[in-house]
Amino acid sequence: MNRAIRKVVIVGGGTAGWITANVVAAGCRRTGCEVALVESPDIPTIGVGEGTWPSMRQTLRRIGLSEAEFVRACSASFKQGTRFFGWSGRKGRDEYCHPFSLPVEYASLNPATYWLASGSKTPFAELVTPQARLIELGLAPKQVTTPEYAFAYNYAYHLDAGRFASLLQRKAVDVAHIVGNVEQIDPSPDGDIAAVVLDTGRRLEGDLFVDCTGQRALLIGGHYGVRLVSAKDWLFNDRAIAVQVPYARPDAPIASATYATAQPAGWIWDIGLQSRRGIGYVHSSAHVDPETALATVRGYVERTSPGVDVGGLSYRTIPFEPGYRAVFWHRNCVAVGLSAGFVEPLEASALALIEQSAAMIAEQFPRDRGIMEVAAKRFNAKMHHHWERIVEFLKLHYATSVRDDDYWRDNRAPRSFPESLRDKLTLWQQQTPWHDDAPRVDELFPSASYQYVLYGMGFRPGFDVRDRSSPDDLSARADRLFHDTRLRTEQAAKVLPDNRSLLCSIVQRRAGASQPDK
Repeated sequence: MNRAIRKVVIVGGGTAGWITANVVAAGCRRTGCEVALVESPDIPTIGVGEGTWPSMRQTLRRIGLSEAEFVRACSASFKQGTRFFGWSGRKGRDEYCHPFSLPVEYASLNPATYWLASGSKTPFAELVTPQARLIELGLAPKQVTTPEYAFAYNYAYHLDAGRFASLLQRKAVDVAHIVGNVEQIDPSPDGDIAAVVLDTGRRLEGDLFVDCTGQRALLIGGHYGVRLVSAKDWLFNDRAIAVQVPYARPDAPIASATYATAQPAGWIWDIGLQSRRGIGYVHSSAHVDPETALATVRGYVERTSPGVDVGGLSYRTIPFEPGYRAVFWHRNCVAVGLSAGFVEPLEASALALIEQSAAMIAEQFPRDRGIMEVAAKRFNAKMHHHWERIVEFLKLHYATSVRDDDYWRDNRAPRSFPESLRDKLTLWQQQTPWHDDAPRVDELFPSASYQYVLYGMGFRPGFDVRDRSSPDDLSARADRLFHDTRLRTEQAAKVLPDNRSLLCSIVQRRAGASQPDK
């Protein structure tokens, strides 16, 4: 059982496979462990998720990619958060922003208590960070002179998933790339996977196998039979209709956030890349028929794409089963990406989990089979925590809506809430979310994210917050911060370029002129 881990075999390409290959190979350079990736020539990348989380900047640096190279190769754009339209169902301005930047001085001051006490009509996000307003203005998160991966305001990316996988493949010079279909999985006497056999007859032996085969889950599900824990009781969406929409003109503005627009049976994402928009209707097949769903997304495309010939666009329906594996690392097999689980692409959790998984495999890479047991326990505990928090946080987006469609009424029924969310919503009737609500240092969604969504959706506590906003010195400090945020917003709006202008400057910059800091 204590054999050395000398070879990693990644089964499946796409974004999950190639991120894992690059990150693990970078970590294995010191140990001499081999990394091989085998992918089928017949299975296309799903590529639904084109939005990322700010952690992607660190991942790109980790594998040695310059930001300029990435932006050019992947038609990437800067993403500073998500704008939500029509989700609350309340009268008046039914939109809010979930920016990536934390509220100013968030480490030592909880702004939500003082915002509620003030009775301000200014949306919460706009009062606690300049980024919310900058997103509305379509501005970039930094200036042209700002170094790569540095920022004035925290950001991630929108990207072309197919191009990204191709770039990662070219970058993976330390990875053996093998093309073929896995036809057989050979077990060893102790129950581990010994090798995979391809349709070419080639047998690939390995000590650790990474399942990146998507929803097929060829190794973790097909071979080991690890079940998928359904999230359907909490998250109803199980279909997406995706379409790529060109811009009407080359200089069309590029949104610096994902747009998420509520619909009667789901929501529509709208993502701006350099040369096109990616649009998709995520919905529940139990609440809308296929014809109506298609008509809904077609109508959205027509309304939001003046000057674009939308008649010949190709719409693709993607079914999915919301859920995650009961175990992610079983014996010498670990699942990453869609094989580990998938839920609707709200808040860009899919790529963030791939990054976290790849990083943990690399950072706690087992040198021998005995250590692997401990590494697997840690990996499983961490991923279970992340998946449970993802389900909880995504459900929060629906839980306080007052929209009157059947879909939205079903979504706000307390029986459809995870127990952890029911408890938190009860607690938030008497206090605002803060650090205790997201205690882990590696949380995907900090407690500030809960504040942005909760108060953006119009939630109000069942107590007089003025009774809980003392002492007076903190209240005065909050007032100063709110005032300073307005000033910073005005100043930033004067100096930051719009999203397309910054991207054009990067694309036109001489290749290789900017390299990531070592």
